[in-house]
Amino acid sequence: MLDTALILAAAFVAGALNSVAGGGSFLTLPALVFIGVPPVVANATGTVALLPGYMAGAWGFREDMQPPPGLSMRAVVLLSLIGGSAGAALLLVTSDAVFRKLVPWLLLVATALFAFGPQLRQWAGGSGGHDSGAPSVAKAAFGMLVVAAYGGYFNGGLGILLLALFGLLGQTQLNAMNGMKNLVSALLTAIAVVIYAVGDIVFWREALIMMVAATLGGYGGARVARRLPPAVLRWGIVATGLVMAALFFWKQ
Repeated sequence: MLDTALILAAAFVAGALNSVAGGGSFLTLPALVFIGVPPVVANATGTVALLPGYMAGAWGFREDMQPPPGLSMRAVVLLSLIGGSAGAALLLVTSDAVFRKLVPWLLLVATALFAFGPQLRQWAGGSGGHDSGAPSVAKAAFGMLVVAAYGGYFNGGLGILLLALFGLLGQTQLNAMNGMKNLVSALLTAIAVVIYAVGDIVFWREALIMMVAATLGGYGGARVARRLPPAVLRWGIVATGLVMAALFFWKQ
């Protein structure tokens, strides 16, 4: 009963955080590991739980979506599915012992991406602005493939990476960027979930419980979170990520 309450609370807050600023994975993964779920399974299960939020976000931005310069919408969809599949397949062959050692480092990277997200997006946008021509298809495709593979393997910090990539490719309209971010996240997460299911590394009971809580949190919890000053919310998430990473380092 206590375990269920913990993952419900983690998923609810994660859903709210993802709808406002991101960082939900900082809570879902540690919560599942804390109740005894193996690290690889916890990563997969938490990813399944957050899928509805990505789908809802993509639908909400459906009228604003447009692919970044250098890529067509068909190419974005295809690369998202290929990259997400590759990342998910890599997770399948990663042992719990290896992933447990990787988790604190992945959390640190994701926390750094989140902490310096505004500067990263500003730098990416500025870099893209200096290039008057469209980026090469090869570079754009490679960047999308790498980020999608990262998302299929470990979801933390994915939104920041996608926004930075779109900025580097020369995209400037924030609504279009957010729409594509949610679409790519939904696509690569959906294909990753299929691969996780085939590989039998999802605890479906926990995933469904957290899915409902994350969806409710994304809708209702965001209303509370949005009242907090952005700086307080951002650094609260950063602090959470650092604490979680420290706990995983300590448990090794």
